[in-house]
Amino acid sequence: MKLNNLKMAGTDEVVDVGISGEQIANVSSNPGTTSIEEIQITFRDALVFPGLINSHDHLDFNLFQQLGTRIYSNYTEWGKDIHQAYKTEIAAVLKVPEQLRSVWGVYKNLLGGVTTVVNHGEKQLLEDAPLTVFENSHCLHSVKFEKGWKIKLNNPLKIKLPVNIHIGEGVDWPSYDEIDQLTRWNLLRKKLIGVHAVAMSEAQAKNFEAIVWCPQSNYFLLNQTAQVNGLKNSTRLLFGTDSTLTSHWDIWEHLRSARATKQISDAELFQTVNQNASKTWLMNNGEVAAGKDADIVIAKIKDHKKGFDAFFAITPADLLLVMHKGNIRLFDETILGQLKNIHVAEYSKVYINGVGKYVQGDLPGLMEKIKEYYPAVRFPLSANN
Repeated sequence: MKLNNLKMAGTDEVVDVGISGEQIANVSSNPGTTSIEEIQITFRDALVFPGLINSHDHLDFNLFQQLGTRIYSNYTEWGKDIHQAYKTEIAAVLKVPEQLRSVWGVYKNLLGGVTTVVNHGEKQLLEDAPLTVFENSHCLHSVKFEKGWKIKLNNPLKIKLPVNIHIGEGVDWPSYDEIDQLTRWNLLRKKLIGVHAVAMSEAQAKNFEAIVWCPQSNYFLLNQTAQVNGLKNSTRLLFGTDSTLTSHWDIWEHLRSARATKQISDAELFQTVNQNASKTWLMNNGEVAAGKDADIVIAKIKDHKKGFDAFFAITPADLLLVMHKGNIRLFDETILGQLKNIHVAEYSKVYINGVGKYVQGDLPGLMEKIKEYYPAVRFPLSANN
């Protein structure tokens, strides 16, 4: 397959991208010879970039609306408060079987151009997911909420797995102190990947392989976020959305929130959702380059924007194609005519802000099943224009 006439995100270099099987075969700025039999898709005013890597989500918690009554000092205050203030709302969502909730969480990510999502929680073991659900880590919830966390942290049977844990999610002393507790009890010196790290100092960050920045969730709970402009000097930065319990469903809204802080450069923020994450989680994606997994997103360029301005202006409605390991998982209705060999029956048509998208799988059917358990659910798309 050949994807033609694309601008590379950040540089605006015009390239053609060749796909062979699950990998990128070549990336060329000079049009090459193409077999007559080869499938070709030609784009106009389109940006290409690696499939986004969302390094923190709770897949089964994405049917919730944002829940909170005030600004909190830490995550434990928030957890106690919402279970008192929103008992009815929480119970209504939890009536939906966990499997259905998790599959919706996968589609929530796919609709935004995410091709890899790191799930935090119990392993979902979802079959035939249209993206990579990464669960190859030692997942602990947090110092405060994970019973027996010291023993679990030092489980010798999981010594090769990085520890993936919420840490420093607060603005008070206990939030800062729990970071030191975690590193002090990391007796086996396992690789630590901390999520949120709002209370973390640069000195503490040196003990972590990476931190996952979730600014929109942090601002909703705490009205503050991690000081990543300093933390980046001590550790690697990744990016996460968390679930809709504390943030917007659309990862692009999160990226714009992060960009608005002006804590890191556009290039650095871009790398949090591709190369940085790929290196941390040891995956063969994160770049539009030969030999890498063909996790690729192509989006419409709006208002003749250039460079990273074009990238950070993207919305889910602008996505023209989402490819995961060489398979087209989502495409815009405007390129249907070029997809000669595609089995349209494997896809369902949905509308995002009135724009038609074909998504692999029966997404409308999933939405109807969820409504049987939770009639009040609100989805950010529709099956009818």
